[in-house]
Amino acid sequence: MAVSLSQSHILVDDPDAALPFYRDALGLEVAADVANAGYRWLSLVAPGHPDVLIVLEQPEAGRSPENGEALAALLAKGELGPVHFRTDDLDATLEAIRSTPGATVVQEPVDQFWGVRDAAVRDPAGNLLRIEQAR
Repeated sequence: MAVSLSQSHILVDDPDAALPFYRDALGLEVAADVANAGYRWLSLVAPGHPDVLIVLEQPEAGRSPENGEALAALLAKGELGPVHFRTDDLDATLEAIRSTPGATVVQEPVDQFWGVRDAAVRDPAGNLLRIEQAR
């Protein structure tokens, strides 16, 4: 039996603001852009990995109003769990992030004892992302 990751969802309050960050700064490719009932889901893939979707979705999409509001409040506080990405050029990735409106670098690159060099950033929605490069 083989099990693998097929998709992971990241909550964003504004898909139009999030798209330049994930597409242009991180280099992901748009696989699908779907709207339904006033909400939008953006499915992105990393080049060479078309079988793993990163889905950007709004907190209220497909949820009860109470749950959507609770998730939106956590997102606004930056309290959702971190998302980890890997890059082959951390410095170039950080430069692209710095030029993206609404994105911020919150920790400059550090050599970690577990064998990666990583940095922490916030996307335009306030999500914490750690971006690592193997040493």
